[in-house]
Amino acid sequence: MKTLLFCLFSLSLFAQNIPQENYPLDSASIENKAVPQGEILKFTFDKSTIFPGTFREISIYVPAQYNPKNPACVYINQDGLQWKAPTVFDNLIHTGQMPITIGIFVTSGKVKAQNPDQALDRFNRSFEYDGLGDVYARFLLEELLPFVESQKTSNGREIVLSKNANDRAIGGASSGAVCAFTAAWERSEAFSRVFSSIGTYVGLRGADQYPTLIRKTEPKPIRVFLQDGSNDLNIYAGDWWKANETMQRALAFAGYEQKYVWGEGGHNPKHGTAIFAQAMRWLWKDWPKVVAIGQSKNQFLSEILIENQFWQQDSLSNHAKQEAREGNFRASYFDTKTKKSLPIKNLILKNNKGQAIDIEQHTGFEIAGACLSPDQTQLYVTIENEPWVWIYSINANAKLSNKQRFGWLHSPDQSKAGAKGLSCDRDGRIYVATSLGIQVLDQLGRVNAILPLPKGTPTQMIFGGTENDTLFVKIDDKIYGRKLNVKGTSASQTPNKPTSPRL
Repeated sequence: MKTLLFCLFSLSLFAQNIPQENYPLDSASIENKAVPQGEILKFTFDKSTIFPGTFREISIYVPAQYNPKNPACVYINQDGLQWKAPTVFDNLIHTGQMPITIGIFVTSGKVKAQNPDQALDRFNRSFEYDGLGDVYARFLLEELLPFVESQKTSNGREIVLSKNANDRAIGGASSGAVCAFTAAWERSEAFSRVFSSIGTYVGLRGADQYPTLIRKTEPKPIRVFLQDGSNDLNIYAGDWWKANETMQRALAFAGYEQKYVWGEGGHNPKHGTAIFAQAMRWLWKDWPKVVAIGQSKNQFLSEILIENQFWQQDSLSNHAKQEAREGNFRASYFDTKTKKSLPIKNLILKNNKGQAIDIEQHTGFEIAGACLSPDQTQLYVTIENEPWVWIYSINANAKLSNKQRFGWLHSPDQSKAGAKGLSCDRDGRIYVATSLGIQVLDQLGRVNAILPLPKGTPTQMIFGGTENDTLFVKIDDKIYGRKLNVKGTSASQTPNKPTSPRL
């Protein structure tokens, strides 16, 4: 009993230390009868195959000015209707401070209990919202948005949504904020504007990795509005307030267009509701101008990238170049005599002296990729289901020794790194094709940069081109190339000694 009283007393003291949250209402958050008001449609969606067995409630806001002849902009909000959003949208659309936008407010999924008197529903919120990866984004793009477009307004207007990322925003609070950021991060070709209130960028399901990933990854065309308060949660998974500050600093470092509003509030929607209209004005400012890609302060990215050079699919009409590039891949992964694919475990590399390095014989692994260091004294090896780049010393007789886990790779949520192809440049950087993109490691085995790839699964990678300065990646059945500010190395070249790494 004494313990209970002490806990209640402690909680009351804690509550007294949190300031009263009274925020002035933005004029756009106040209903105005003189402004045309949109319609709200309500549905239940229970046909998901991505989250099987789930049901969820959907509220669709359709502005009065909407004409199906012109695809509408889109705002998707997690956890259903919040922020006095319909009123805000009515007012901002009326004054031209945001475009004609259809709002989609969706709750997280639940799996109904067979007997609700004896069991609880399964609550899918953390699984759907807190994890990294593209699963929830796929749910939105492949299931939810098509369902919304299958509906009609009360007066028979069809719902036609823009497919342009520049016309799409997404937001939420707490885990819903992380979910919104993840959707844009994973599918920046589909979402370009993010509203994040009291975001849960902490260690629940990996979102604490975001500040690091943001700093390492080549910037994406995303604009982000952040809100949090200094009295937000500080519990077993982390410190929400400091995590949001760290997110903001990471976004600024990486060159993202970002705005933040900090306060003293707790983990609740009060401050978010007060500044939602402000956030919408800023997120949609200068629309339809495209959200720009910023300039990162990551020196590693600056060293290897060339401005305005991006991934380009190889032209199948250019037969000679195609054969050369297929030949490069074939030299590493195919039997040039039979023209048949070799199992990767049978891959044999030869150094500049013509000595064969039988990787399988010495490693005992079925490898996913392998390459020599520029000085040809080290062998790097990747294994698909491990987050490691292994390293071996190559002795004078081409035998391997000093086996060690060396490079550590980032992995998407609930899956392996998916490491496949492996290459080096002449300065000693190590390039690994993975599920997250091309992860670029320094000579100490640290991932310094990540280059996002076109959609698909990368399987092979190699440097090529007339100057050996183009990185080619095979993704599913397509080949993409990107010219870089570095030159690749290969086993047939004269070895060169790179400069010493920054320790």
